[in-house]
Amino acid sequence: MLTIINSIPEGLLERQATELYKLLPGPTLMHLQGKREPPLFVSVLMHGNEDTGWCAIRELLRQYQDKPLPRSLSVLIGNVEAARYGQRFLDHQPDYNRIWNISHASGEPPEYAMVRQVVDEMKKRQVFASVDIHNNTGINPHYACVNKLDNAFLHLATLFSRTVVYFTTPHTVQSIAFAKLCPSVTVECGQPGQAHGPQHALEYIDACLHLSGIPTHPVASHDMDLFHTVAIAKVPEHISFGFGEGQGDVHFMEDLDHLNFRELPINTLLAKVNGLQTLPLDVRDEGNNDVGKRYFVVEGGQLRTRIPFMPSMLTVNAKAIRQDCLCYLMERYQD
Repeated sequence: MLTIINSIPEGLLERQATELYKLLPGPTLMHLQGKREPPLFVSVLMHGNEDTGWCAIRELLRQYQDKPLPRSLSVLIGNVEAARYGQRFLDHQPDYNRIWNISHASGEPPEYAMVRQVVDEMKKRQVFASVDIHNNTGINPHYACVNKLDNAFLHLATLFSRTVVYFTTPHTVQSIAFAKLCPSVTVECGQPGQAHGPQHALEYIDACLHLSGIPTHPVASHDMDLFHTVAIAKVPEHISFGFGEGQGDVHFMEDLDHLNFRELPINTLLAKVNGLQTLPLDVRDEGNNDVGKRYFVVEGGQLRTRIPFMPSMLTVNAKAIRQDCLCYLMERYQD
């Protein structure tokens, strides 16, 4: 289901993410020649409602229409079908950023084979570095993520932001697959529709294209705030939830997403709980162990923090919570 092209189709750079389906039959890998090899790989629209990456690539390529790229560039335009409808992914689809490290199995969705083809194609081209561009639904700063505590990875990350998050789960994301081939980062560019997101992503990609190499010496500690994702919190399917007051099992605070990237003290109120004595969250660490009782407690009909931690990706978008998670739990990284 992957289309591979070696030039920019006529009219592509005039299309919004919601219109790409008119020119592209589906996921498309576009190879563009530049002055220097090997190519930089950039993936956009892994989630169809996260269009900052496409906006940035579109404007970048407009700027280079009459001059050569500083380095060859390979762009994966991902979930074109979901982008048409402004959705993360459609009901008949897998999440395009949760399928990159799954072994071949009979009867698997075609998307699984598609991403393996992408990896094989870029491995043959000895990819220089990988950048996966995302938005998020809650109020978060712009930050970069790495899956290896390797100096080249960290330099690539801090070129985008001094705020860097190290994580190893979920292990089926694009950046982990590419981490086996080259320095690889995910960049989180705030919420869709914010003007600074595409501009920041564009400037970052352009900077990566101008790199002659990626440094391998350590990043100075004063140049980076490094956090480690230690757990992921989800709301189980059988738990009903909302925000503010109302009916249901759990009602999170209306401004929950304002807590992102804040180091929460013990006893921080997160939600009101109706009639439940057990924890209304499924919290798993990097080894998939249930660690909910370490981080949260239900007392007096309230969900509160048991120990200090810093959340990311908290959102008040119920659909995003159901499709992905409530939040990630982070701690400052200690050597």
